Amino acid sequence: MNLVDLTIADARRMLQQGETTAVELLEAVVDRASLTEADLHAYLTIDHDGAARAARQADERRAAGDDDPLLGIPVAVKDNMTTIGVPTTASSKVLDGYLPPYDATVVKRLKAAGAVIVGKTNLDEFAMGSSTENSAYGPTRNPYDSSRVPGGSSGGSAAAVAAGSALGSYGSDTGGSIRQPAAFCGLVGMKPTYGLVSRYGLIAFASSLDQIGPFGRTVDDAALLLDAVSGHDPRDATSYSGETPKVADADGGAGGLRVGVVRELSSQGIDDSVADAFSRTVDRLSDAGANVVEVSVPAADLALSAYYLIAPAECSANLARFDGVRYGLRVEGDTVESMMSATRSDGFGPEVTRRVLLGTYALSAGYYDAFYGQAQRVRTMIIREFESAYGRADVLVSPTTPTTAFEFGAKTADPLSMYMSDVCTIPSNLAGHPSASVPIGVDEQGLPIGFQIMAPALEERLLFRVMRAVEAVAEPVPRPTFAEVAT
Repeated sequence: MNLVDLTIADARRMLQQGETTAVELLEAVVDRASLTEADLHAYLTIDHDGAARAARQADERRAAGDDDPLLGIPVAVKDNMTTIGVPTTASSKVLDGYLPPYDATVVKRLKAAGAVIVGKTNLDEFAMGSSTENSAYGPTRNPYDSSRVPGGSSGGSAAAVAAGSALGSYGSDTGGSIRQPAAFCGLVGMKPTYGLVSRYGLIAFASSLDQIGPFGRTVDDAALLLDAVSGHDPRDATSYSGETPKVADADGGAGGLRVGVVRELSSQGIDDSVADAFSRTVDRLSDAGANVVEVSVPAADLALSAYYLIAPAECSANLARFDGVRYGLRVEGDTVESMMSATRSDGFGPEVTRRVLLGTYALSAGYYDAFYGQAQRVRTMIIREFESAYGRADVLVSPTTPTTAFEFGAKTADPLSMYMSDVCTIPSNLAGHPSASVPIGVDEQGLPIGFQIMAPALEERLLFRVMRAVEAVAEPVPRPTFAEVAT
């Protein structure tokens, strides 16, 4: 068996039994990357020296009796999480060459767990996009079909795991940026409850929406990856300070569950192949003992509009720090004002510029209440309607995305069409609730289809129970082969 095809759970068993080593696992994924990166471009940086050192240390720890679940496992992290001494760019020219002086809390916890961080993955600039076509360093391609996008903004993290150049990875999800690439790349992708995973060291896009989460090949892998990084962090003022739900040992099975199909997220605008796969999976959950009901969240129809006021407004405030004065790119000018203007003009790409302008306008005098304030009221409606829906169902379900992976350039000329890619995922971000995508089959072109499960806040154990139930009844999704990704 090729080591790059292992799940994390299988790799851990082999490490425990002495059938492989962390050094051998790292060599296998780096070798795979050397053959696929020219085509896929999942990584912006592969930290050869740091990863090799971490792998040797992991083997030494294991020899001394350590058995942390991620000890020696090669993982990748999205390049908007700071890594001390390793470039962190958020795929933007404005941070080209930036070397952070500290690790993000997630990175620090991974290192403490003995995980081997292979490198930093490509993304839409500052996590703004749904296709990873907006990176200043070139797009990432889908391992199932390199003429198609891997999804975004965490497309690099998804492509790396799907291709075998990492066994697991982490992305950030502001409006679906983990779940949508997971659906496009045939992976399990999970967004935790807001505050469950520290955002300290995550370069902010929209602070009230951003959340870090894992990509895995299986639900068990995603559980191990989540447990390794969740928990309170005093450095993050929004970090949840209560008891953290651990999910690796969460029960499985659909028996007795109330599963609510969200009418507004599973009807209009969904491709036939996606709708059919979703319906078949719902029927199989019912056959497995779940009680399926239809629920309505009327405000979900307004979620996309509210999101594209709230998120740009927050991004316009967060990106104001990139001014050419303190760090990152600096383009000289005759005055401070001209220097800042030139720096941002040269440093920010068109999608970032579009969202900053939209957000600044929404926050401007005379428009704040009409746009931003109204969007926040819609957000409150969504939260209340989700709470009401959870009175009728334990979890809510929908397709993860309206379509399977689309071709490069298909939506770049039409921002509204691109934004619609996140129509099913955005409501969970606005509500702050946990949500996940599980692969349930492929369309007629062999492209993966995702099934979204949503749960109430801090109900990660329930969420993972249902994720396992869906995985058990789902149609198989073949992994992309080396020949397919290396063309």
